[in-house]
Amino acid sequence: MQERSSVAELVESLRAELNRYSPGGKLPSSRELVERHRVSPVTVSRALAQLAAEGLVVTRPGAGSFRAQARPGAPRAGDTSWQEVALSADATTELVPRSVDSSAVLACLAAPGPGVIEFNGGYLHSSLQPEQAMAAALARAGRRPGTWSRPPTDGLPELREWFARGIGDTWTAAEVLVTSGGQSALTTALRALAPPGAPVLVESPTYPGMLAIARAAGLRPVPVPVDPDGVRPELLAAAFHATGARVFVCQPLIQNPTGAVLSAARRPEALRIAREAGAFVVEDDFVRRLIHEDAGPLPGPLAADDPDGVVVHVCSLTKATSPSLRVGVLAARGPVLERLRAIHVVDCFFVARPLQEAALELVGSPAWNRHLRFISRELRDRRVAMTTAVRRQLPELALPYIPPGGYHLWLRLPDGTDEQALVSAALRAGVAVTPGRPYFCAEPSAGHLRLGFAAVAGPQEIADGVRRLRTACDEVLSRRAGPESDPEPPDPGRRPGPVSTPTATR
Repeated sequence: MQERSSVAELVESLRAELNRYSPGGKLPSSRELVERHRVSPVTVSRALAQLAAEGLVVTRPGAGSFRAQARPGAPRAGDTSWQEVALSADATTELVPRSVDSSAVLACLAAPGPGVIEFNGGYLHSSLQPEQAMAAALARAGRRPGTWSRPPTDGLPELREWFARGIGDTWTAAEVLVTSGGQSALTTALRALAPPGAPVLVESPTYPGMLAIARAAGLRPVPVPVDPDGVRPELLAAAFHATGARVFVCQPLIQNPTGAVLSAARRPEALRIAREAGAFVVEDDFVRRLIHEDAGPLPGPLAADDPDGVVVHVCSLTKATSPSLRVGVLAARGPVLERLRAIHVVDCFFVARPLQEAALELVGSPAWNRHLRFISRELRDRRVAMTTAVRRQLPELALPYIPPGGYHLWLRLPDGTDEQALVSAALRAGVAVTPGRPYFCAEPSAGHLRLGFAAVAGPQEIADGVRRLRTACDEVLSRRAGPESDPEPPDPGRRPGPVSTPTATR
């Protein structure tokens, strides 16, 4: 942090001194700058690199640093209004316009402001990430021969074999493709399995990032409701019959956002229904490595029970490690694998080999299983802390299901609650929460909130965040109650007094 501050100060100082030199004039040497400003050579090097990136300085190896030549006058402002016509012209011939709405995804990725507690995060807090193990894995990977050479387009064979063993005993490396995380794998799967304009069955509610993928591909998401036992088979069969869909996207384990687990009775039913419809099941197994310590036995992947190639399996390492370790896989059997491979290679060629090598080093080290045991305990503790705090502080918000894994709770709001008003009030109170509306591709039955407990520092921050959410609920729910909560009729002759607004506990 101190080095970063010194670089910023030196940049400002050098920027102010540039006017002393004519364009092309030579600046003092690095040694002179070190002595004059009493900083390290590294600080000087970084400061000059930043000025060079800004176009103010030109560095020439062996010659020194020079003030850059004056830039030509600003070009005329362009007129890009023609693009409105070009981008919308194709919509007249498309069955389903390929609208790209990234707002729900960006909301999950946006970092909250200073002092705001992050209940809307979808990744592990830095204290839960295996930072030392990842750094050591990356260092070891960097020393491997061939790390910077081109990898196989399907991915490193050893890494594909490791993922295959995690799917099931009958799966092999030849049936696995390494992708740049789960989102990339889902994108490839939907593009491969359904043509533009086609319906695709999705759980309701479901992951907004998947809905965004489907709509961007010109697909039409059709909701199939879930309950605590997962997707309802009779409604899944009815949806296939009514729409003629050939794809069903689901999260059988710790469904996002409800936390539901597809029951043992429904698992074979869902596969049978899809097989009879001649359809694929895209299994997004995103959270298997985030099972809580007290969960008890949970089912394996759907793909493990599918010898017929109905299931296209998606999983990744990202949720259990770091948002920057974007390594995932697509696994499939039969002719569909070749189509998935073709789309994957056209889109991105391959996943960077150093990242694959680092992932392989990480999962092959003793630190990997220690990390999984650690986050299993920590996430359980955070879930217990949040569940306890919600039940005590927010009794009017229904908590129908407590998940045995994952990183969030799904709460139902009282009927008539303005969901967006509550989200905004929570942010003013100092806690960021996720609204439920983006998780539905049709009209929701009620308002919801998703509260994440993995992106916070620990139980104390969870307790503070729930107290702040209580402040927001007091503001919004009392406004919703309105005059009905006032036993006395309003006095038309009485002038209104000042309104007091609850303040957040920060």
